[in-house]
Amino acid sequence: MKNLLAVVGPTASGKTQLGVMLAKKLGGEIISADSRQVFSRMDIGTGKDLREYGQVPYHLIDIVEPGEEFNLFDYQRLAYQCVEDIRNRDALPILVGGSGLYLDSLLGGYRLVPVPQNPLLREQLAKLTMEELRQRLNVVRPKQHNVTDQLDRDRLVRAIEIAEGEKPLLAKLPPPPAVDGLLLGIAWERAVLRKRITLRLEQRLKEGMIEEVEGLLASGVSAERLMFYGLEYRFICQMLHGQINRETLFIKLNQAIHKFAKRQDTWFRRMVKRGANIIWLEGGDGLEASALEVVKKFSFATGKKNL
Repeated sequence: MKNLLAVVGPTASGKTQLGVMLAKKLGGEIISADSRQVFSRMDIGTGKDLREYGQVPYHLIDIVEPGEEFNLFDYQRLAYQCVEDIRNRDALPILVGGSGLYLDSLLGGYRLVPVPQNPLLREQLAKLTMEELRQRLNVVRPKQHNVTDQLDRDRLVRAIEIAEGEKPLLAKLPPPPAVDGLLLGIAWERAVLRKRITLRLEQRLKEGMIEEVEGLLASGVSAERLMFYGLEYRFICQMLHGQINRETLFIKLNQAIHKFAKRQDTWFRRMVKRGANIIWLEGGDGLEASALEVVKKFSFATGKKNL
């Protein structure tokens, strides 16, 4: 018996729309699995599409301010808490998102612990080059969840700090909550998905995505921090600082989002290789009916009753 439903897929595949429909039909509440939607005031650039939710409750959206620290450990801890709270309300947790690392941390039961800063270790690491830091991280953690840690010095140092400090803490960690999810994936023909991505980008620019970034900068969020969030925020900051023009912004950002969608697909295939059973549904007019047909074949347990 399943105790969670997940809707996954690449950007612009229609995850939110399908998740909301299923939540309405099944009495569910949505838990976002998006690494950037946790930040408030970053709405258009992260594709929150809050209008689509209507009266459907949602969680882990707009919970921290831009620039505040929020990491995988924070997400997993809060997501597990949301699952438990929703089930105790006799509702069905529905996980919706395309951030593979966040999805996998919950569905795969990553073992994560809070590791305090180690000033002595940081002093030692300060003397090393980026390449030496990467080599050290690869020694202590050959298989890494998040390769982007290797691109930023502060994140690289923190990753080493966690990798070297977590072993004694993991030994005392209780097992993660049991999550048995039904995973629905939305698949489109590549050409169709590319068109959807481009059209969505055009729409977001019309809705004021550039103005959103201008507002964030004016409120005191640094350009460096916004660029760290990648994609839309990186290229728009470049345009606002005169590094590229509006036309180049669209071309480069469109290309970057297409590449991001491919990376998402690669992550989902990796999840399948590790044992995740994703039931892929063809995007289009029959998507919602197909999803309901699949869901009908399974039973779902909430905190106090079964669906």
